Amino acid sequence: MTCQHNHVFTIIVTNLTITNIIFIFTIIIIFITAIITITTIVITITALLLVAALAGLGLGLSLIFIAVYLIRFCCCRPPEPPGSKSPTPGGGCVTWSCIVALLVGCTGIGIGFYGNSETSDGVSQLSSALLHANHTLRAIDHLVLETVESLGEAVRTELTTLEEVLEPRTELVAAARGARRQAEALAQQLQGLAFWQGVPLSPLQVAEDVSFVEEYRWLAYVLLLLLELLVCLFTLLGLAKQSKWLVIVMTVMSLLVLVLSWGSMGLEAATAVGLSDFCSNPDPYILNLTQEETGLSSDILSYYFLCNQAVSSPFQQRLTLSQRALANIHSQLLGLEREAVPQFPSAQKPLLSLEETLNVTEGNFHQLVALLHCRSLHKDYGAALRGLCEDALEGLLFLLLFSLLSAGALATALCSLPRAWALFPPSDDYDDTDDDDPFNPQESKRFVQWQSSI
Repeated sequence: MTCQHNHVFTIIVTNLTITNIIFIFTIIIIFITAIITITTIVITITALLLVAALAGLGLGLSLIFIAVYLIRFCCCRPPEPPGSKSPTPGGGCVTWSCIVALLVGCTGIGIGFYGNSETSDGVSQLSSALLHANHTLRAIDHLVLETVESLGEAVRTELTTLEEVLEPRTELVAAARGARRQAEALAQQLQGLAFWQGVPLSPLQVAEDVSFVEEYRWLAYVLLLLLELLVCLFTLLGLAKQSKWLVIVMTVMSLLVLVLSWGSMGLEAATAVGLSDFCSNPDPYILNLTQEETGLSSDILSYYFLCNQAVSSPFQQRLTLSQRALANIHSQLLGLEREAVPQFPSAQKPLLSLEETLNVTEGNFHQLVALLHCRSLHKDYGAALRGLCEDALEGLLFLLLFSLLSAGALATALCSLPRAWALFPPSDDYDDTDDDDPFNPQESKRFVQWQSSI
């Protein structure tokens, strides 16, 4: 029985060709790569959600601590003796701790304004780099289209006219047809240089979307900073004037701003962690994402994203063939001008028109060589990365510091404000004056009534 199983296994292995084995190994490698990629994405998303959840945990702990502190303050406070008007021990310390916390909050607001500005500058630099890259890509497409159209027009009109004029001389017609073939080959080579033509991803659209999101993000942070600044200033005003109703309203507003601060801290922390992870090695991620969105070959993307001596230009062969075709057309037209014009004067006009078209084509070709070099687009890529990984990331860290200072200051203020307004004298105390005081408002009123009765 064992020998029979071994025989069957041997037959199966023998029937497997090398191609089938390679195919099976390829499927296994693709499957393993997909599992690793999905696992990496899930781990990354889980890590970012965990960072954001830490801010929610901090908010919950802050609210629990504030609630426990206030319950202890309300329920465990020793009763005051009746008629006692002496200040509560430690009252000044409570008020000053609240004032210091609010001043720390104001300092955090200043840091927040700076961080918001830095983040906006970084995103603006990213948008500018995308717009400049879009201009370069559109210029390449426009030059290729213009050059191909002018060559096609020259082939259809001037070269056809030239062939008709030179029809009596077979060798001259053959030279004109050779120039036609070279022009058609040149147009075909140039069409392959417009690598971004038909690509669904538009840097202009990405720049507009980024600017749109950044505009509302910047406005939201400005409103949050102004709201916290108003809360701090009005709370300080309420403490200075000992206005109980104003302090109570600002206590409620402080609770709202505390929730917003912890929420913004979660977003900032998750964004900063994700951005720092991206900035540690951005090239592979950007290359894979761009290849997935555009469908361009990895050779083209590596050439522009890396732009070093190790990566050669994927357009070098086309550029060489195009330059060779231009040189051949030039030599053929010069030969025709030298041999055909003396015999066929009417051939001079189409030849001059062809020379003019060829000069324009040569100028466009040199512009294409400069635009297709990786220097310009790689410079835009570097500027976009600097905007994200330097200015924007630095701004996010300052915004994170602002949220941390804001949350700590507001939590301290929420613990101190109820104790502070409990120390405010009641409004009846302002009317508790000496009846014999001549400056007493009641005595002044009786004096005025006595004068009017005389």
